[in-house]
Amino acid sequence: MEISSLYSTPYYCIVNVRRNLIGKCLKERRLCYGLDVYSIKKNRNQRFCTIAALKRYDSLDSSVLSESYNSDMVDGKVSNQDVTGRGKSVPKVMIPSLPGESKSDSVAVVDSCLWEWKPKLNVHYEKSGCQNVNSAPILFLPGFGVGSFHYEKQLKDLGRDHRLWALDFIGQGKSLPSEDPTLQSKRRDESEGDGDNVLWGFGDEAEPWAKELVYSVDLWREQVRYFIEEVIKEPVYIVGNSLGGYVALYFAAYYPQLVKGVTLLNATPFWGFLPNPVRSPRLSRLFPWAGTFPLPTNIRKLTELVWQKISAPESIAEVLKQVYADHTTKVDKVFSSILEVTEHPAAAASLASIMFAPRGQLSFKEALTGCRMNNVPVCLIYGKEDPWVMPIWGLQVKRQFPEAPYYQISPAGHCPHDEVPEIVNFLLRGWIRNIESHSSVALPLLDSPESVEYDVVKDLEFVRQGKKKSVKVQLYGSMTSQWERLRMFLKSRFQYGIYSP
Repeated sequence: MEISSLYSTPYYCIVNVRRNLIGKCLKERRLCYGLDVYSIKKNRNQRFCTIAALKRYDSLDSSVLSESYNSDMVDGKVSNQDVTGRGKSVPKVMIPSLPGESKSDSVAVVDSCLWEWKPKLNVHYEKSGCQNVNSAPILFLPGFGVGSFHYEKQLKDLGRDHRLWALDFIGQGKSLPSEDPTLQSKRRDESEGDGDNVLWGFGDEAEPWAKELVYSVDLWREQVRYFIEEVIKEPVYIVGNSLGGYVALYFAAYYPQLVKGVTLLNATPFWGFLPNPVRSPRLSRLFPWAGTFPLPTNIRKLTELVWQKISAPESIAEVLKQVYADHTTKVDKVFSSILEVTEHPAAAASLASIMFAPRGQLSFKEALTGCRMNNVPVCLIYGKEDPWVMPIWGLQVKRQFPEAPYYQISPAGHCPHDEVPEIVNFLLRGWIRNIESHSSVALPLLDSPESVEYDVVKDLEFVRQGKKKSVKVQLYGSMTSQWERLRMFLKSRFQYGIYSP
């Protein structure tokens, strides 16, 4: 028997339950359900609930439909597992707000630093909480087009009780090269404007230090490795958003001895378009240019056209509007930081190198398998309203890594750590505490250390700018098949003509 929640619908589907037991459960008020109840349809000797006809229970007290229940019917037996729907049936939990909401809360001090990894390639990073010497270290990896500044709300909050680092990938953020990676001898005649406005990377020959430079996931994997070994100097928890999630998982599959655990925040499930030369040497030879410097002439012209469009302030504002589900979220600092990066003379060529760089030697799925084989703990925290990495991608990760806790936040988009930092910080703290205690401390949203079998839904409340705010968080259980959950969700909406916004 399975209990399957249907995302944003107010329904739960119960499979393999005899019809007379449903009536009994309703009378005894032991079944938790949504605004409608279910009839049963027989299919291949199993009985499946479909959203339809228990409205025939006309004598049912309407108060039953709005109450909260602590048990449900499982194969004819009463279970204490809490299964919740919408409205009053969803428990509400008050969680800490960000520091600064009250005068008594002090924020952690954030330091901006540079680390010279390779000649002409200085890595920018930010850190906080260095005084917390006995705490678990955490490394944050940013998404594409942003940098360590995107984790300011984590650095100032979690830095009060953890040691934190946030890294800018080489070729992004403030980790752009300090000099032009190409020689300028013949380029000035081709360029518009004076020498101060020349775009770096558009020369005719690569400088010696940049002859093999490509801004690829393999470069970032090695950057993270040396940063942990030389700067942090001990295994860390890695948290990555979008591209940063891909790199975090990719890195952990290669160097599990340096990783205590990985948290994916709407991780990009693939990266790169061109074949990897190690994995597909023959196929890669069909592509004469793969992100190295200098840029070929035809790529320069394309890059200039694309760059003029995407680096415009109105384009940046439109992207931020897409990826944040709650448009009341203040993104002024993020906007100005991204705009500052676009003004760097190396930014345009860096974008071209990133977009034409080869794929990594491992796919996202293979990296996930590597983490599982090496017993690297993984936690999934996804914004449900992400227009790019939609919930189906998180479901696929959960399917391949069923023991990984999967928290889905709504409303939240592609960057939940910046949009609902109170929720993400709360979940991160709790998950790390669970790992550090060897599971003797319960996961966030659970009342006991036992693993969750069925979905748990709770409204987490916090104060922001003097007002109480509520966000729904769903923890996916291990007993419910993710594909069955998706199948029943689609079936309920389309086959039976039911839509719940």
